[in-house]
Amino acid sequence: MSSTPPLPGTPMGSPSQPLPPAVDVAIVGAGIMGLALAYHLARFAPRLKIAVIERSYLVSGASGRNGGGLRMQWGDAGNVRLMMESIAECKGLAQELDINLWFRQGGYLFLARSEAGERRLIRNAELHAEVGAPTRLLSAAEAQAIVPQLAVDDLRLASFNPEDGVVFPWPFVWGYAAQAVRRGVTLRTHTGVTRLEPVQDGYLLRLTSGETVQAQRVVNATGAWSHTLNRSLGISLPNQPHRHEILSSEPLKPFLDPLVVDLGSGLYFSQSTRGELVTGITLPDAADGSDTALTLHSSLRFLAHISRTLTHLMPITAAMKVLRQWVGPYDVSPDGDAIVGPSPGHPGVIQLCGFTGHGFMMAPAVGRLLARWLADGTPHPMLTRWDPARFAAGQQSRREDMIIG
Repeated sequence: MSSTPPLPGTPMGSPSQPLPPAVDVAIVGAGIMGLALAYHLARFAPRLKIAVIERSYLVSGASGRNGGGLRMQWGDAGNVRLMMESIAECKGLAQELDINLWFRQGGYLFLARSEAGERRLIRNAELHAEVGAPTRLLSAAEAQAIVPQLAVDDLRLASFNPEDGVVFPWPFVWGYAAQAVRRGVTLRTHTGVTRLEPVQDGYLLRLTSGETVQAQRVVNATGAWSHTLNRSLGISLPNQPHRHEILSSEPLKPFLDPLVVDLGSGLYFSQSTRGELVTGITLPDAADGSDTALTLHSSLRFLAHISRTLTHLMPITAAMKVLRQWVGPYDVSPDGDAIVGPSPGHPGVIQLCGFTGHGFMMAPAVGRLLARWLADGTPHPMLTRWDPARFAAGQQSRREDMIIG
């Protein structure tokens, strides 16, 4: 089983990959969502002609810029069940994709330092017991027994699920890409889609290369940049991009098994297999407001903010050296639910966006369930809930408050 990306010449897409003039399904965006969908769709409907078009290189967007966390600790039963499916799928995914994902189940440890946070964890633990997720509540002393380096003086309650885990994001993307291509999917990189135009029996995609491709159905899997594609058809949806900054430290002696989340600040951190501490937090005013304004430049303000928050929670990090700092985009939906399904006014354009920074962990399950729906119409309750038409109909309601970062 390989732990590195396929060698040059292995079919994973390129700027010179020939594109057919017409396809059944064109997926715009080769992040984890677009590629997981392409892989499963090629499995379920092998006769379909599928193309994935990416404006840059693989892992250039949010899928290559996140912390790799996978958790079933959510506040809504639908999300808990979905992530139970996703984590179960990840257990055999390295073999299925023939690549080492560095998947390890060290658990997620949530920390509550306020009365409101304590109530959330108690409520969630009751819900998880009903659904069958193995989450348990911990005292401050029990949390410190799992992570001795934590400062727990003001800790009211913690929750821990040992089946939550972390993967290395890049092989996740590479694995889905390689296996999709091996199943006949065309993968073109370094080629943008400038606009969509309705034509008889589908849509015409105009590309930055000057080429055009006609598709019966188009999937917008561009995440935080989805507005660019939608605007060309007059599709208006309320998701917005948010900057999220993250860093990794110098390699440290292994000491941390779970991914730790502080509910009050949104701080999270885990330790990689190479020893780096990977930690992130979203600054309160991190919204850019539009995809054209979204910048991926690191800031000193983030570094100062996270250093104060992290060293308060885990004092041993005060002398830690930062190795690397970067930015990734969250694609934020106003009600916390994803935006997936036929677009209002353009049912042939399928939205696959609005995951509010958590699409990476949901992709194994979402790619499969959306592919099944595209292939044969098999319904799923989350697709009904995520319907893009809910905003115009005034049917959105916030179900989920465990949005982290």
